[in-house]
Amino acid sequence: MVEQDNKFLNQTLYIGIDGGGTKCRAILTDANGLLLGEGLGGPANPFYGVERACNSIEEASLEAVIDAGLPPSMLNKVVAGVGLAGVNLPNLHKALSDWKNPFLEMYLTTDMDIANIGAHDDMYGAAIIIGTGSVGYVNTPKTKFMLGGYGFPISDKASGAWLGLKAIEHTLLVLDRFKASSLLAEKVCDFYQINTGIELSEKLVGYASSQYAKIASLVFNCASKGDEYALEIVEEGVEYISILASRLVEGESLRLSMIGGLAKYWRPQLDSKTSAYFSDVKQQPEFGALKFAIQNWTKEDRKIA
Repeated sequence: MVEQDNKFLNQTLYIGIDGGGTKCRAILTDANGLLLGEGLGGPANPFYGVERACNSIEEASLEAVIDAGLPPSMLNKVVAGVGLAGVNLPNLHKALSDWKNPFLEMYLTTDMDIANIGAHDDMYGAAIIIGTGSVGYVNTPKTKFMLGGYGFPISDKASGAWLGLKAIEHTLLVLDRFKASSLLAEKVCDFYQINTGIELSEKLVGYASSQYAKIASLVFNCASKGDEYALEIVEEGVEYISILASRLVEGESLRLSMIGGLAKYWRPQLDSKTSAYFSDVKQQPEFGALKFAIQNWTKEDRKIA
């Protein structure tokens, strides 16, 4: 470990961090892009707690440094590119920017930016990011905007949290006998080990978006088995994604990708017209964060003291 520490002592190391509502992922590389280590942390959307987001970033980063066989003290010699959900809101961006972080330098941007850079290996393009939350994003030389992404539960349609909430709403109606029993309601009750609406409500006290998202896959599984209510939820999500995709690319010749933990579930549900909008993702968001860090650091032409 000491030999490896000496090897990288006079090098600039870079870390790319993708912080979402469920987890925080970090990758550590040298200046040539050689992957040295990887790390995982907890939820890192400051919308649900700035301190928790900072702790998750540090946790994932330390794990990446240790995974590389380097001592934790090397973290203060690392240049970090950090893309987070939630920092499109100015007050949260300021809170994270003011954080006394452990890095040599930290370049902060949104999860939308790093997902877009990773997906296209370029600053410019369009993306639908759909995991715990959801948002549509466009960045071109002439314009930059987002659609949705205002935070769960007021926004983030078709996201994991939204799917979980819809499944729970349906289950409560079934338990109160407003709707007939369904496979989806049965699966939700089994997941939470409950039999009544009161019991389910108690389970959900203080729930964050990432906890609602844990049952998102139940909706797709039940829809694949023909459950009427799960199919209705999926159809509502498909309609939203279809309109969102057309809005993002209208009047532009843009490369569009779908990124995030639920992309693999949604892509097969889309009709041929909507599917034709999408191109494959080139790299994952953490690599976009890495590229963001390298570009900003080299642009400033700084050196480790």
